[in-house]
Amino acid sequence: MLRIEQHRLVGPGVSQQATPNTGGALRPRYLVLHYTAGRDAESAVRSLCTRKPQGNASAHLVLGRDGQIVQLAPFDVTTWHAGVSQWGNLIGLNSSSIGIEMDNAGLLHHEGERCVAWFGRAYPRDEVVVAEHKHGGGTQPWHAYSEVQIERALALCELLVAHYGLEDVLGHEDIARGRKVDPGPAFPLGAVRSRALGRGSDAVPRMVVTVASLNIRDGPGAEFAKLAPALKRGTELIVLRALDRWSQVAVVGSSDLEGWVCNDFIERQVARRGETAPLARTQRQAPVAARRTRPTTKSARTRTRAASARQR
Repeated sequence: MLRIEQHRLVGPGVSQQATPNTGGALRPRYLVLHYTAGRDAESAVRSLCTRKPQGNASAHLVLGRDGQIVQLAPFDVTTWHAGVSQWGNLIGLNSSSIGIEMDNAGLLHHEGERCVAWFGRAYPRDEVVVAEHKHGGGTQPWHAYSEVQIERALALCELLVAHYGLEDVLGHEDIARGRKVDPGPAFPLGAVRSRALGRGSDAVPRMVVTVASLNIRDGPGAEFAKLAPALKRGTELIVLRALDRWSQVAVVGSSDLEGWVCNDFIERQVARRGETAPLARTQRQAPVAARRTRPTTKSARTRTRAASARQR
């Protein structure tokens, strides 16, 4: 089990490597999550521990895809991870936040059928999340975080929030809006924040299929290809991203099935008392879209049935 001793992380899978890129004393108020946008955790550690003529950066922790953690500075020492940043009336969060860098290639780009990082590595489909950032920019491919990495990040956030009484868990995208997009839509920041801060009402919602069969598609529209056999009534879903008419979902109980379904045929599942939804790789941050008001006139109902038949 992870614990903190003398502002240092102690526990299985934790190592220490000092960075020269530090500032003065730190009394943390926030936790800021980043992705490395690099090849691997080892290269990130080397970069953050190198003193350069300019552009020096650092963080308190680097979290690998295998769950290994390297601490670069004690949690009471300022590191340089936030850059030009603001949260509310606070300008510059280096001096008031703990920074965690997670090994992840970040935003990818298409080269034909391949999804490729800026450094030229192509990633297989099961390591790619196609989504739009919460701050816009259109639907794009992003490198997926590993399951163990997300669970480890949650454990770190819970521990650090509890130990230091932190006020919030933020993404770099929140404090440097328009300049940074990490940790991006592939990371379930909303769910992690909710669990770490005890905000149960903010948890990622579970939905349930309300019709006998519902197609799950490759995109938000009836024109997109079907990904798998139709989902049966009662199938549980986790909303990854919600639009007005369609939602990107993960199928509960399936380790890899994610796709799009029409919002008209799913509804929010009532949580059973004392039940806490598991936080897995598929739990991305996404708001619940408002349900559309169904037409009430006979002609409108006829049009709706015709459209519904295509969507399902």
